[in-house]
Amino acid sequence: MADWSREAEAVLAERFGKDSVLALATVEAGIPHVRSVNALYDGGAFYVLTHGLSNKMRQIAAHPVVALCGDWFTGHGVGENLGYFGSPENAAIAQKLRNAFAAWIDNGHNDFQDVNTCILRIRLTDGVLFSHGTRYEMREE
Repeated sequence: MADWSREAEAVLAERFGKDSVLALATVEAGIPHVRSVNALYDGGAFYVLTHGLSNKMRQIAAHPVVALCGDWFTGHGVGENLGYFGSPENAAIAQKLRNAFAAWIDNGHNDFQDVNTCILRIRLTDGVLFSHGTRYEMREE
């Protein structure tokens, strides 16, 4: 994981450490595909609740490098399917997602009995963040 400055990390956590809508771009057969996703930033990565058989997850499995954009931030990362939302190894991040997405997570859209309901982690590799006239950059070494 690449490291942001302490100030940039604080801005990312404040801005995206809650339910945030971001544009997520994947690639299939050389064609970009972009969609809006609800995401939560936590410790150098964005987390998305999704379905493992969705087009985005199929595209990420074939080509894990993705792009993200939202609220004066743009970056790239590596997407990884962490597996079933309800698995014991995902308990900590699943609880954070439940808290962040509390307004809609149990609205019937998600089937938490389906083992394909999964968590997508996007580990940031680089990015540019703007805040109050300051530009922060991060690159993986």
